[in-house]
Amino acid sequence: MAEDLLQQLVNGVAWGGIYALIALGYTMVYGVLKLINFAHGEVYMVGAMTGYYAARSFGLAGAPSLLGLVATLAASMAVCALLAAIIERVAYRPLRSAPRLAPLITAIGVSLLLQNLGQLVFGADPKFFPPLLESRNVFEVGKLSVSNVQLAVLGTAILLMAALQWIVMRTRFGRAMRAVSFDAQAAALMGVPVDRVILGTFVLGAVLAAAAGVLVGLTNPKIDPLMGVLPGLKAFVAAVLGGIGNIPGAMVGGLLLGVIETFVSGYLSSTYRDAIAFVLLIAILLYKPTGLFGTTQTEKV
Repeated sequence: MAEDLLQQLVNGVAWGGIYALIALGYTMVYGVLKLINFAHGEVYMVGAMTGYYAARSFGLAGAPSLLGLVATLAASMAVCALLAAIIERVAYRPLRSAPRLAPLITAIGVSLLLQNLGQLVFGADPKFFPPLLESRNVFEVGKLSVSNVQLAVLGTAILLMAALQWIVMRTRFGRAMRAVSFDAQAAALMGVPVDRVILGTFVLGAVLAAAAGVLVGLTNPKIDPLMGVLPGLKAFVAAVLGGIGNIPGAMVGGLLLGVIETFVSGYLSSTYRDAIAFVLLIAILLYKPTGLFGTTQTEKV
């Protein structure tokens, strides 16, 4: 029983790391722009698709290696960073001073556009991600086993989250991001390039989503152009659970959601796996709308 519990915990933490990477994009954009970027799930999808084609073009399907995984991650991050920059510049920046509902509707429109473009460009049929790592158990005690793929997913997620935290808290760009998040107008008066900071925030979030797309290909090889819809919504739930706009909160929210989903699937029924995220969303909005790490803010009217 204890071994089963630990196995579910390991599986949940590995899956939660992927949710956390996607949730960070939601929470950073909201923290800076007060915008829910519902197209973020589709950026994750493009990351997975780019990783698929990059791995095939690099010839990694028959020769899995850690170096191949790094190269695939780099290619996917570069494409998604460019995509995020285009989305921000074309779809969101012209609506910066519009009523808050306009960019929200635009985000939904961009999401639908990317879904349909994905089906047109990549094809509607599912594809199977090539094995970038040769799967083997590195730790095994009774029924408990930890594979090198799980360690790679969790290790990459932790490394990227730590790098993001360092960027936000220790670099000049991070200070500018926090200043824009606190008061964009005052930051602009102090010489902070607000447009570049917002663009950089979108790019950072897209890089993390791209990594999540590649990592999910390692654990769940079946990918398709509509794969971003449900994980994108669940990652949004994770961001709300941790406290939307709070970076450590998004990390913890993603990990918690992954663990809860895995336990529900393992001990109740896999039928409830997708529903539990939205049950959590309703509960958190009813009893703690600011999330686990969020703080109540007074808004002047």
